[in-house]
Amino acid sequence: MNNNAPTPWTPERIAALLDLPLPELMWQAQQIHRAHFDPTEVQLSSLLSIKTGGCAEDCAYCPQSAHHDVGLKAGKLMDLDGVLAHARAAKDAGASRFCMGAAWREPKDRDIDAVARLVEGVKALGLETCMTLGMLRPEQAQRLADAGLDYYNHNLDTSPAFYGNIITTRTYQDRLDTLRHVRSAGMAVCCGGIVGMGETRADRAALLAELANLDPYPESVPINALVRVAGTPLEHAPDLDPFEFVRTVAAARIVMPRAWVRLSAGRKELGDGIQALCFLAGANSIFYGDTLLVTGNAEVDADRALFARLGLHAGDLPAAASPSAPASRRILRAQQSA
Repeated sequence: MNNNAPTPWTPERIAALLDLPLPELMWQAQQIHRAHFDPTEVQLSSLLSIKTGGCAEDCAYCPQSAHHDVGLKAGKLMDLDGVLAHARAAKDAGASRFCMGAAWREPKDRDIDAVARLVEGVKALGLETCMTLGMLRPEQAQRLADAGLDYYNHNLDTSPAFYGNIITTRTYQDRLDTLRHVRSAGMAVCCGGIVGMGETRADRAALLAELANLDPYPESVPINALVRVAGTPLEHAPDLDPFEFVRTVAAARIVMPRAWVRLSAGRKELGDGIQALCFLAGANSIFYGDTLLVTGNAEVDADRALFARLGLHAGDLPAAASPSAPASRRILRAQQSA
């Protein structure tokens, strides 16, 4: 028995964190954040929808689902020139990572060849790359890794217990399998969830436990606040206390000390004050730009003004994935146990 092994992050342990008085929770999160990061530095990522609408999944929050009538017309995969134009603009605006999302349940092999060319083109501009394309088979993940993809995003969304209330067309295990394929191919993982979908605090604790106990935990953890879109099943979801969002960010920082914790969807609705608390709680990455896939985001000028008021500055990310999958996992495990 290894008496020095770290205690696993159970849902109960994380629930106890979330139940702390907010000043105490924030203090713990700040100490951990400062031990691993510059507390004034925030990484900027930009997100582009490269194939919009028509997704076969029934995710209750998503306006891109073919199951929901939101007035969104499905489009085809963008061409290379169009994607590169957006990537150049994102880089010029200060983004260091360019994320590309396609509304697919799972890509076809011909799609993988097409998006691999997009990865190669964006990489040539000097940007980190991330994609979210739905479920992947092992050989598809390897093809993307061979093209140089740094990160693959595949969110768990919510707790295993609450998941069936949100999605019925894909199982929780399907999501975990895709994450395993991404890891095996040597790519870094971007994986988080959505809060405000009607889940309980216990559900948020269980989601964070799932993320923290991935081996290794994700290098990038987007925390999304539900954006209620007319025509989706969650358009009338109850309001979430914004301090619950802050608590979720703080707990994510504590249980995944070296992860980039990103304020993602719904940031525009949070307002400057809650965003400032999130940065104090350990958030150190944002999606930067006017649009996230098909929903609104905080404007670039507003972000720059907020950073100036808070004394924050944009920072670059280090290289994400190494050429060797086993080596990258060993390195990250060593870092996370330090």
